[in-house]
Amino acid sequence: MPVVVSEPKNLNDVSFKQRAMDLIAKEQEELEELKRQKKSPFARFYQVNKDNSEYLRSCLKENPKALQVLFFIFDHMDKYNAVVCSYKVFQDALDMGQATVARSIKYLKEHGFLYVYKTGSSNVYVANKDLVWNSWGNNREYCEFPANIVLTASEQEERSKIKDKRITTIEVKD
Repeated sequence: MPVVVSEPKNLNDVSFKQRAMDLIAKEQEELEELKRQKKSPFARFYQVNKDNSEYLRSCLKENPKALQVLFFIFDHMDKYNAVVCSYKVFQDALDMGQATVARSIKYLKEHGFLYVYKTGSSNVYVANKDLVWNSWGNNREYCEFPANIVLTASEQEERSKIKDKRITTIEVKD
């Protein structure tokens, strides 16, 4: 911060150059404060709200398979608590059957652990922000997309069966 011998009575008493330097210094201080707020010893983390962690314990007791699905979602969600994946991904990753995955997701929805939104034929799974958060605390008010999309190889068509087709697009200027 620049040293000022005497405080000017109004901003017009300060030269443009001095005012510009003061503004740059203030902006730099704000950036450094933001860096300090975001500094974490962990590269990958999510925050669990201690006030609601009892619900995780009850899920462990009542439906451990559902908790496995929930932690899979936690581990793959983006910074807005969302992930897009199919039942097949859950089945392959967690070694569960389709019915077990369906029951687990139903349990998690009914007990408020997550929300499920449809996007075409896919599901977007959003973890309850009052339970867990995957970003800085000041981002909690946002829940936007794009989401992390998790795919499984067993669900994809073989590359040899796919015929590449190039489509020419034309844009019309207004």
